[in-house]
Amino acid sequence: MKSIAISGSPRENVGKRDAKELRYQGLVPAVLYGGATQTHFAVSAADLRAVVYTPVVHFIDIEVAGVKSQAIIKDMQFHPLTEQLIHIDFLLLDEKKPVTIEIPVKLTGTSPGVKVGGKLVQKLRKLRVKALPKDHLDNIEVSIEALEVGKSVKVSEINLPKLTITNAAEDTIVSVTTSRALRQAEQEAGKK
Repeated sequence: MKSIAISGSPRENVGKRDAKELRYQGLVPAVLYGGATQTHFAVSAADLRAVVYTPVVHFIDIEVAGVKSQAIIKDMQFHPLTEQLIHIDFLLLDEKKPVTIEIPVKLTGTSPGVKVGGKLVQKLRKLRVKALPKDHLDNIEVSIEALEVGKSVKVSEINLPKLTITNAAEDTIVSVTTSRALRQAEQEAGKK
């Protein structure tokens, strides 16, 4: 999985007033937890743009006061009106502990059902996957080569060694439904 490096500065004071001052300076208050102690730091909002505003999942190499750590984003808080990032939580990765991450679904191939006029409906854009950090993938490829009209691919049909998908097994990832044009064509063919 890809990594992005960011650096932050430690926070001396933790509280609303200090966080408001940091945001005014263009910084985002952040917390790194999962280790022996929590690390409170501030990071530039511009540095976080490549990590936050993308569908791609990244490991983040964080450097705070000379200490380097590898983490993932665990939670983000946005301002309700401006949609500005106001706080971010990172979870420290441990190579021996499995971690759950939402990984994007990438559809591959061409569906024969779509070729005859069906409509492709993707219900899940990400899947929750639990695995050791070294085993995580950039995306999960789902083939739609065999999807006819009325058929679907469910979570239970995805087989990934070393990874455990935690979504419900009966959840539909992608399906091909009958489009309005195809329905009309079938009705007209039935009248003749």
